[in-house]
Amino acid sequence: MDNYIIADNFSLLAKLMDIHGDNSFKAKSFANAAFQIEKLTVPLAETPHDAIFKIKGIGESTGKSVIEMLQTGRFGVLEDYIQKTPAGILEMMKIKGLGPKKIATIWKELEIESLGELLYACNENRLLLFKGFGQKTQDSIKQSIEFFLSNRERYLYAEVEAFAGEMEGILQQVFSPAKAAVSGNFRRQQPIIDELEFVVAVPIDQVAEKLKTVEGFTRLDNTDDAVIMQYKEHIKLKIYGVQPEHFATKLFVTTGSEAFLDQFFAHAGQASGGNEATEEAIFEKADLPYILPCLREGKGEVALAAANALPKLIETTDIRGIIHSHSQWSDGLQSLEEMAKAAKEQGFEYLVISDHSRSAFYANGLHPERIIAQHQQIDELNRQLAPFKIFKSIEADILNDGSLDYPDEVLASFDLVIASVHSNLKMTEEKAMARVLKAISNPYTTILGHMTGRLLLSRNGYPLNHEEIIDACVAHHVVIELNAHPRRLDIDWEWIPSAIKKGALLSIDPDAHTISGYHDIKYGTLAAQKGGLTKEKNLSSLTRDELESFLAQRKQQKGI
Repeated sequence: MDNYIIADNFSLLAKLMDIHGDNSFKAKSFANAAFQIEKLTVPLAETPHDAIFKIKGIGESTGKSVIEMLQTGRFGVLEDYIQKTPAGILEMMKIKGLGPKKIATIWKELEIESLGELLYACNENRLLLFKGFGQKTQDSIKQSIEFFLSNRERYLYAEVEAFAGEMEGILQQVFSPAKAAVSGNFRRQQPIIDELEFVVAVPIDQVAEKLKTVEGFTRLDNTDDAVIMQYKEHIKLKIYGVQPEHFATKLFVTTGSEAFLDQFFAHAGQASGGNEATEEAIFEKADLPYILPCLREGKGEVALAAANALPKLIETTDIRGIIHSHSQWSDGLQSLEEMAKAAKEQGFEYLVISDHSRSAFYANGLHPERIIAQHQQIDELNRQLAPFKIFKSIEADILNDGSLDYPDEVLASFDLVIASVHSNLKMTEEKAMARVLKAISNPYTTILGHMTGRLLLSRNGYPLNHEEIIDACVAHHVVIELNAHPRRLDIDWEWIPSAIKKGALLSIDPDAHTISGYHDIKYGTLAAQKGGLTKEKNLSSLTRDELESFLAQRKQQKGI
C-alpha cells in the first residue's frame, strides 16, 4: 500500500467523521496526517515502524493505523464508518461543492440519503433555507449531480425523451427514404428506460455498416437482428434492422411486452404473422381495434379490445386546472401571483395552491398566522384574476401518529387539503399502513398526496398494501393523487386499473414548485394513460365550477 492510498484513507475517514458529527479533534488529526503523508518523499512501506511515529503529523492513533494498513492492507476504523454510511452519502462526497458539513446538513436535517433525492430537493429549492446554501450553490450542486448521473445505465422517461426524438430524427435522416421509428419501453411510455430501441427498414448488416460512417456512434455489441450502439455519451441504443416489408411487424413485436404478445397471438391465432404495411392493419387482420402502444403490457387490454371496451384515455388537454403547487410562501421559486398568472396565461381555469404545512420546516412551512396572510392575498388575487380562481389548499404533513399538521379549525379554513408523508419514511408496513389509514380517515383529507413517497431510481416508497389504501380512499371519499413529477409518478400506473375498478377518483397533479413545473402534467398523463385512466375519473379534469361543486358537496357530506 503506497503513501497516496494511506493518505486518501485518512482523508476519507476525516470527512466521514465530520459527516457523522463525531470527535472533531480526531477528524482533524486524521486530515492533518493525510496532508503530511502526501508530502513524504520516502515510502511508508520502507520506513521502520518505530520511525513512523516520529513523522510530523503522525501521532499514536494515526501511526498504529498506518501500520495496520501496511501489514493487513485494511483499515478497520474506515471500514466501520463506510459500513454505517448510506451508499448515497458516499456518492455525495464525489459531488463538487459538497463538503462534509453540507452533506451532514443534507443527511441529518433533510433526511436525504441518495443523489436522486438530493436532485429532487434542489428542484424543490429545499437547500435554500439552510446556512451555507445559496441559489448559486444549489444550482451548482444540481448541475454536478446531473453530470454525475448522466453516465448511469437507467434513466427516467423524461430524462431521455428529448434524446429519443433527436435520435429518431437522426436515424430517419441517415437511412432516408427508409422508415425508422422508436420502439420498446419508450414507445410504451414506461417511466424507467434501460435502453432506447429503434426499428429501421433496412437489413441489419446494412444498418451496422452505415452507422460505422456516422460520427458519434460506437458499436457495443450485436444480436441476430439488432446492433447495440451508443451515441456519444447517451443512453444505450438497440437498433433493429429489417427488410422494408417487415417494418410494421417488427415495430409491433418490439413495442409490445412479452405478456401482451402472448395474449395477442393467442387471440389472433393463424390470422397473425403476415407482412401488413401498418400496425393498424395487423390489428384489423386480428379482428381487433387498434390498441395504443402505451397499453400493450399484457394487463387485459387484448380482452378489452376484443369486447370493444378499450377506454378513451385521458389527454393533457383534458387537464383543466393545476392542483398541487407551491409558491414562495413555502419552497416554491415564484410568487403566488406569478404562479397564478402563469396558470391563467397557459389556459388553465384554476390553481390549487398547496404550500407546505408548518412541520415541513425545511420547506418554510406555513404557521397559522401566515396561512391567514396567504388567504388574504388569495382573496385579492381572485378579485383581480376572475373568472380564474385560486383555491386555498395546503399540503399537510401526515405526522408519525397519522394526524394532520393543524387542528381542525385551521384545516377548516382551506377549500381542500392534500395529506402527504414527508418525514420518517423508513417504516414497517404495519406502521406505514396505520399512519396513512388514519390520515385518510380524517374528514379534512381531500387528496392523498404521492401515496408511497417513492422517488424513482432513488428511493423506494414505504411499504403499503395498495388494495387496502385504495379501499380506504374510496370508503372515505378521498382522491388519490397521481403525482406527475417524473421522479415520483406516484400512485404507480400498475395500480390505476384497480383504483378505477373500485370506484376511486384520481388526480393528475404536477406538484409544481416553479412555473415550468406545470409541464410535468404531461408525464403524469403518460403514466395515467398506461393505467387506462379517463378524464371522467380525474379530479383535475373538472372545470372550475365543477370543482367548486365537488368540494362543496364533499364538505357537506363530511359535515365540515
